[in-house]
This record gives sequence, C-alpha cells and structure tokens, in this order.
Amino acid sequence: MRQLIFATGNEGKLKEIRRILEDLDVEVLSLKEAGIQVEIEENGSTFTENAIIKATEIMKLTGLLTLADDSGLEVDCLNKEPGIYSARYLGESTSYDIKNKAILDRMKETQVNERSARFVCAIAAVFPDGTCLNTLETMEGQIADTIAGTGGFGYDPIFYLPEYECTAAELSIDEKNKISHRGKALSEMKEKLKNYIK
Repeated sequence: MRQLIFATGNEGKLKEIRRILEDLDVEVLSLKEAGIQVEIEENGSTFTENAIIKATEIMKLTGLLTLADDSGLEVDCLNKEPGIYSARYLGESTSYDIKNKAILDRMKETQVNERSARFVCAIAAVFPDGTCLNTLETMEGQIADTIAGTGGFGYDPIFYLPEYECTAAELSIDEKNKISHRGKALSEMKEKLKNYIK
C-alpha cells in the first residue's frame, strides 16, 4: 500500500483526515509515525502559501507524497483575526480554552448579526516529482456567546452553526466531516489524488 504523510501532529485533525481518506488505499502517516521532528517556519501570507511551504519541506525530507493543511478561524468584526495566526494566537502553548474565552471576551458587546465568522482550510499535496495540488474551502457560521460541546478541537466550541443550532464541537465526527472546511477541502483533494495515485 502506498504511503503518504500528512504533515500534522494534531491527533484530532489526523482522526478526521484518516476517516475521509480511508477509501483511497493509502496509508496515512503522521509526522511522528514517519519519525520526523522538525520546526517549519510558516511565513506565508495566506493559508494556501503556508500549506505549500509545509508540504514541500516534508516531501523534501522524506521523498514521499506529502499533504499539509493550514487552517484557521476568521472573525469578521475582529478584522478577520486570528486568521493565519489561529494556532499561534496568544502564544503557541496557550490552551484553546484560554484562546476561546479571549475571543468571547473581546466580542461580549457584539450583536448577533455582527458575529459572522468562518473556518478556512487550505490543503496542499506535493509529490516527489515536485507536482503541487491545492484546494481551499470554508465553513461559514458565527461566534457563539458561550463555549459549548466537547467534540472537535481548537475553536470548535465557540463556532456556532445556525442551521444545525449547535457549535461545531457538538457535531459527530461524521456530521462535521461532511460540512467542515477541512472535510470539504480534503474531499476535493481526494478526487484530485485519485488520478495521480492510479
């Protein structure tokens, strides 16, 4: 079975990724499983640039097809913050409980109709021959006024989906994969990969 690396150390993310790619007949390895410990400077100015930087660096180290994503939360009334700095917002080692609370605190005077936000996910696939494919998708919603739900990870507990009347952290993994920014970007990437993996 062909191996590919998904350049992440995030277990929650990996679970979602493996679920979506399970019918591709590839073994998805995390950085840890591939024995890679490396700090990559994500100095792009967009989600897509950062995903390409990560996938390219890991592919050069391993010679294997490498996928990487860069994703984050854009809150319209906060000038699209935290954006590409979502993981590093308030410091990389700051817990998401603190990050989520900080966003809610900054927005406590904000009316419901001004709380629009989206999750954005860019995925890049870099092949050993240097070919690069990428996809970009979003999930629209709004910032909740309280933290809710124990599923998901990151900013999911404050991301409210009006049509489901719950936060992303209250969805099942399968429901979330159908509608999430990462689920959509990965499904699109899976279609592109099918032609190459054959």
